Amino acid sequence: MLQAVKVRLYPTLTQKEALSKSFGCARWYWNFALNACIQHYKETGKTLKLSAYKRMLPQLKKEYPWLKTDCYSAVLQCVAINLNKAYQNFFKGRAKLPKFKLKHRKQSIQYPQNVEIAGNYLKVPKIGEINSKFHRKLPEGKLKTVTISLTASGKYYASLLFEVEGEAATPSTDGKVAGIDLGIKDFAIVNDGEKTEKYANP
Repeated sequence: MLQAVKVRLYPTLTQKEALSKSFGCARWYWNFALNACIQHYKETGKTLKLSAYKRMLPQLKKEYPWLKTDCYSAVLQCVAINLNKAYQNFFKGRAKLPKFKLKHRKQSIQYPQNVEIAGNYLKVPKIGEINSKFHRKLPEGKLKTVTISLTASGKYYASLLFEVEGEAATPSTDGKVAGIDLGIKDFAIVNDGEKTEKYANP
């Protein structure tokens, strides 16, 4: 079973600069790969496969050395995986068509490995130990992925995804279903398909 925990981060100025470079590399590669996919679809009527996205990286790192120096390689691999998933979700009707990423909106990067929790710090490759605020006890399990994000208001967060023991919850088919309408005149009107009950506003 997977369990996610959101953590507030307080990076230093140097770490903010390093994160900014990583955000920029990930955003640039997403936009480059998305554009390549759009052009390929126009020419062939087919989308690019995940292997095609990944094959782009070695040559791009030669042409643009900052992709190698400014960003952890696994982060760029995650960009390829996430873009591929975004297209799969689009074609299955679960999401909208992937869009180009903009610099002045929410930024995020994903680490699939080598991130460690050390006391009140998150040890991140190429970034260092980032001061973190853990609001509750972390789950006991394997840390699968870490997604670091920067909001439009300038706050940094990390979403930690843990693999913990236990089975995922399954929907229950027991009992009845009721519709509840909250209002001003009546606090709530509840209908279970057979009868309607009104509850006065306290």
